[in-house]
Amino acid sequence: MDEPKAPKPKPKWWSRPVAARPGDQSSDAAEGAEERTEAAAAQAPPEPVDAPMEGRVPEEPAPRPLHEPDPYSTPPYGGPGPWAPAPPVQHPVATPAQGTHVPPGMAQAPPPAPGMAQASPPAPGMAQAPPQTPPQAPGTPQAPPQVPGMTPPHGTTLPPAAGPVPGQSAPAPMPPHTGMTPPHGTQLPVGPADPHRPAPMTQPAPTAQWRGYDPWTVVPPPAAPKTPKTVSRRGAWIAVLLIALVAGCVGGGIGAYAERDNASGGVDVKLPQAPVEKEARAPGSVAGIAASSLPGVVTIHVRGSSEEGTGTGFVLDKQGHILTNNHVVQPAGADGDISVTFNSGQDAKAEIIGRDAGYDLAVVKVDRVSGLTPLPLGNSDSVRVGDPVVAIGAPFDLAGTVTSGIISAKERPITAGGEKEDGSDVSYVDALQTDAPINPGNSGGPLVDRKGRVIGINSAIRAADDGSGLGGGQGGSIGLGFAIPINQGKRVAEELINTGKATHPVIGVTLDMGYTGDGARVNTKGAGSGPPVTSGGPGDKAGIKAGDVITEVDGVPVHSGQELIVKIRSHRPGDRLALTVKRGGKKRTAGLTLGSASSG
Repeated sequence: MDEPKAPKPKPKWWSRPVAARPGDQSSDAAEGAEERTEAAAAQAPPEPVDAPMEGRVPEEPAPRPLHEPDPYSTPPYGGPGPWAPAPPVQHPVATPAQGTHVPPGMAQAPPPAPGMAQASPPAPGMAQAPPQTPPQAPGTPQAPPQVPGMTPPHGTTLPPAAGPVPGQSAPAPMPPHTGMTPPHGTQLPVGPADPHRPAPMTQPAPTAQWRGYDPWTVVPPPAAPKTPKTVSRRGAWIAVLLIALVAGCVGGGIGAYAERDNASGGVDVKLPQAPVEKEARAPGSVAGIAASSLPGVVTIHVRGSSEEGTGTGFVLDKQGHILTNNHVVQPAGADGDISVTFNSGQDAKAEIIGRDAGYDLAVVKVDRVSGLTPLPLGNSDSVRVGDPVVAIGAPFDLAGTVTSGIISAKERPITAGGEKEDGSDVSYVDALQTDAPINPGNSGGPLVDRKGRVIGINSAIRAADDGSGLGGGQGGSIGLGFAIPINQGKRVAEELINTGKATHPVIGVTLDMGYTGDGARVNTKGAGSGPPVTSGGPGDKAGIKAGDVITEVDGVPVHSGQELIVKIRSHRPGDRLALTVKRGGKKRTAGLTLGSASSG
């Protein structure tokens, strides 16, 4: 009698094979696998239903499906077929140029424990949980570990499965770990393999272009939005105040610059200008002459009991002797005050050493003054008409004034003074005429040549105010200035320094100053009670008589008595002269030697 056959267990709905689709390459393999499963079940010895539970692993309850059974058993709603796992949801992304980049730090997970299914390799950056495998029914043989004719991806060799648990079929082998770890290092365990479901075919890991969707993946919470940094109200006010302060300072500076430099319509006008030149001037130039002569020129201030005045002088030697005009120091009298101011600004008191009204010259001296600069003396006999000259003085008390011109004439006979009735204050000068501007205050100052040497003493001007003649009038310069030749000034200055008096050359005759004819006529009456021709004098020895008219001196015509005196005083006592004398309409030449008379 045949034993009744055990009823064939009905496979669960999730372990049903997926119906093969026409043209599907896995359909034939599925049918073959199903037939082999049924044959293995028929040959296996029946397991008692009421077998004791010893040595058996308790069967885990099957998880509840997420959806109702699909009558068609079609993915994704039905369970995946044994040889056709449900494809994951595709998410196209850009593929890097050099292939998929495996982030560092994704270390290979440790091998699973015996009896634990290994998770399928997840997509890069994506943890994928393997499908849950329900527990096998008792007595159901395990599906073959590998599909015939199928090769694991990339040539990977599947390792042998772990030994079966007593009383339970061995689980299906799983593909090896590919070195990819789910995000955050999560490893999902898998339950025992389904006896009615063959082991899933190893599927290549999805590329970076296609990433699978895993509903069991733990998604990290979105990062909290960054809170923008805010500035406190106090800091904002401080920043505003600083900006306002800087802007105000800059604006004020610009405004001040514009007000100073662009006062006319805001136009920035820059005019070209030559740089400062520190080079010295040529010695022969006016600037060079002035630079070398000014240290030796002084301004003289005179104050007397009844009048005061200002004039000029120049230093003669290191002892402090200064030469000037007599009419400059005359207001001081016998007890007046004389002060000297040098070009450097230094002041000093001075005293009169000697003076002579006939030559209009005087010498004063300062004491205890160091650093004096004497001026060199030239020779007036070497001067020619047209030579350039420079006049230095203090016109109208303007000290250190420099003017320039030329010598416009020589041996110009002039007289100055004559305020006294007896004519003792009249000066007779055979002067150098210059057009260098000379004004009141220039009197006594030097007239220098182009080498800076003194050739004359500025003494008189032709005034244009009243036309009264030569003198120290207060009229302005009209280009007619007169200077005492330095040869005459040197002789008189030496006599004044040495003796305090000056000598005058004389011919020993008295002249008729009222004669209006041509020449100088000898007076018929003498001065006072004396004869017109001094007995034994130079004129008497030369045969000159009262009433004779002298017309020439050394061949130079004379037209008046003043001119004769000027010509004689231009010489030294003891000089030999030749006079042309006209008497009774006849002319003759008389030679004589000049005598000497003291200025008293």
